[in-house]
Amino acid sequence: MKIYVVSAFSMNGSGGNKAGVLLDEFIPDSSKKIALAASLGYSETVFLSASNKADFKLEYFTPKGEVPLCGHATIASFVALRNLGRLQKTEYIIETAAGRLKVWINDDGLIFMEQNKPSFFDIISNERLVRCFHPLSLDERFPVRIVSTGLRDIIMPISAPNVLETMVPDFNEISILSKEMKCIGIHCFALTESDIDNASTAVCRNFAPLYGINEEAATGTSNCALACYLHNLGIRPQRYIFEQGHNLSSVSRIIVELKTDSDILGVRVGGDGIIEGILDKDIIS
Repeated sequence: MKIYVVSAFSMNGSGGNKAGVLLDEFIPDSSKKIALAASLGYSETVFLSASNKADFKLEYFTPKGEVPLCGHATIASFVALRNLGRLQKTEYIIETAAGRLKVWINDDGLIFMEQNKPSFFDIISNERLVRCFHPLSLDERFPVRIVSTGLRDIIMPISAPNVLETMVPDFNEISILSKEMKCIGIHCFALTESDIDNASTAVCRNFAPLYGINEEAATGTSNCALACYLHNLGIRPQRYIFEQGHNLSSVSRIIVELKTDSDILGVRVGGDGIIEGILDKDIIS
């Protein structure tokens, strides 16, 4: 069984978030997929197969179980297909547990995927968060809110990038809050306040210990939720550029584009990626 190790959302040919990618490997049992994902140890492993509803079917597994959608694993799977010469079009439809979504391959080689339009949920009081991070210094201009473009995330504004990078998470408390709020995890961000073209809109950290992901270097779905959150607050650059993974020494660049009128009509996330290696592994018995 061949497993491609792909870093999605890489920046200048390095960094990114690794995913295991299996192309057309028949593994019928979900428990075996979970065991394989756990043995690989990446935040997500994606299983790509044929579909009678779309161009491909994608299934996503963390070391603890299946999730309906994963942005960086989707980008990773199409990086593998691109590098293997298996992409003959510039637009594809994928079947996922979160629905049928589009994937685009740009002329510059960047890969973008469609996300669901956003849903906005509860605003969470600051008192609920003090046990999750030490020290905690929120950006009081903005609320802590649950947002979803496919997966529910707690979006948490932090006062400054240096505060974001130095705060220490309590993974047990984050898991408790995530489970209570029925969320994947907490996505923290700090605005960069830069007016330079192509500068990052914000730096981010993402925590999903409830699903076996203490922290990861790039999170497509969470950054889509963040872009929609910022748009609703009146922060509306031409495109949103997020950096993530500084604390993991794997800096990532995630690009989010919104189609808007009076409301958000469409969301897509994209970036680059590189194949880091190929593993041969037996199916977990």
